[in-house]
Amino acid sequence: METGAIAGASERLRESIERVIVGKSPVIELALTALLCNGHVLLEDVPGSGKTTLAKAIAGSLGCSFGRIQFTPDLMPSDIVGLNYFNQKASDFELRRGPIFAQVILADEVNRATPRTQAALLEAMQEGQVTIEGSTLTLPVPFMVMATQNPIELEGTFPLPEAQLDRFLLRLRIGYPTVEEEIRMVERFNEGDPLSELTPVLQPEKLIEMQQAVRMIRVEPSVLKYLTNVVRATRMHAGLELGASPRATLALHRAAQALAAQRGREYVIPDDVKYLAPWVLGHRLILTAQSRLRGQAADSVIEEVLNSVAVPVEADSSPVAEEAESAATSSL
Repeated sequence: METGAIAGASERLRESIERVIVGKSPVIELALTALLCNGHVLLEDVPGSGKTTLAKAIAGSLGCSFGRIQFTPDLMPSDIVGLNYFNQKASDFELRRGPIFAQVILADEVNRATPRTQAALLEAMQEGQVTIEGSTLTLPVPFMVMATQNPIELEGTFPLPEAQLDRFLLRLRIGYPTVEEEIRMVERFNEGDPLSELTPVLQPEKLIEMQQAVRMIRVEPSVLKYLTNVVRATRMHAGLELGASPRATLALHRAAQALAAQRGREYVIPDDVKYLAPWVLGHRLILTAQSRLRGQAADSVIEEVLNSVAVPVEADSSPVAEEAESAATSSL
């Protein structure tokens, strides 16, 4: 599939989702970036900001099956993956599949479940499969988990461990709308439910083809080295107890390819890496106690890292270097 076709299909998806989500084009673009990478998203925001609506809009625009799991302290792994039960009429055990067997999953308030239940979701996210009483079952494709958590009400929650946070490609915040956007939102939902009016603009089979094509987006050696140096610099930053893992390097690489394809380019530029770094790396970093006491956030550390790593701007015949040099010159 050509890059122009990917960009066109992505634009149709954005327009469809924006019929429901008002004024959040950057967030939608990032969510579609994760979708094209076959990755998962952690939505961390206050209640009522549109996290559930975004997940439903993505599923409705793709014609994908949608599953919602409300995480609570008493939720068991079998409530997610399913179980074998004895059917008295058939006199045999039968499999009852859980809500995880859908293509787009909303894991609502994922940090309210116990670590054991969170681990059941972890296998599904990482392996694309679940294990039920010793039997391994493959999940449908495409498969995407959009997990939410409320950063305000933390009482009675179980913070996600670093190993599970690392499985999310991106951590996003939707944020409050502007006054104009909120007025448009009220007017739109006053006329009816936009979600119920959504029709698929892209079939799941086409999305799988796009996911495969995104991997062919070119990353020049100089840009790849820059990307790697950004991730490695987090491991040496004095304000961090734990920097980004090698999995973060892979995630940033894949996300940069997907973003470039959405924007109609056949190659990645350094600006793609800089734009994505806070969303890909922020949730993978652990600040030192001193940094937390000073009120420093992961985003400010990433900004320091980006300012400290040299951007490849050498002039050569490659389109990557030419565009990177132009961007660097315009910023002066």
